[in-house]
Amino acid sequence: MLSQSFQEALNEHLKQEWYSSYLYLSMAAYCESINFPGFAHWMRLQADEEREHAMSFYRFILDRGGRVRLLAIPQPPTDFASPAAIFEQALAHEQEVTTMIGQLYSRATAEQDHASQVFLQDFVREQVEEEKTASEIVETLRMIGDNNVALLMLDRELARRGAEVSSASTA
Repeated sequence: MLSQSFQEALNEHLKQEWYSSYLYLSMAAYCESINFPGFAHWMRLQADEEREHAMSFYRFILDRGGRVRLLAIPQPPTDFASPAAIFEQALAHEQEVTTMIGQLYSRATAEQDHASQVFLQDFVREQVEEEKTASEIVETLRMIGDNNVALLMLDRELARRGAEVSSASTA
């Protein structure tokens, strides 16, 4: 059973996962508006993944006998300076989420809530991957600089996200 204060913290994090989805969807919409469909595709898949994370928290709260409370989600930014600025913001956001997950894990440890620790371990591992991926794209964009041809090539590469998984599962 969840303590009341930890249940509130999980509901707050549930809101943050929904915000993450909303943020990535806003980034996708912006990328579409500046004609970068590959960047938009990558961000839409990221938004989908964040929704899945939100639903994991939703189910976990309920599975532990808690009460889900859907809190207000702030409006994400809608304008960005460039694809590089978008990914820099995405990296900073993932670093913030890593901190939040770490705080939840520390709290679960302090409360000796082993079930929550196990649940959160998947998110601790996930955040390593999220930061690594965003960081690699930021570094690639820094190397590209003002090279429009390279930017278009990266856009096409990011459009293939998810294709490797679906083609591997059909093989």
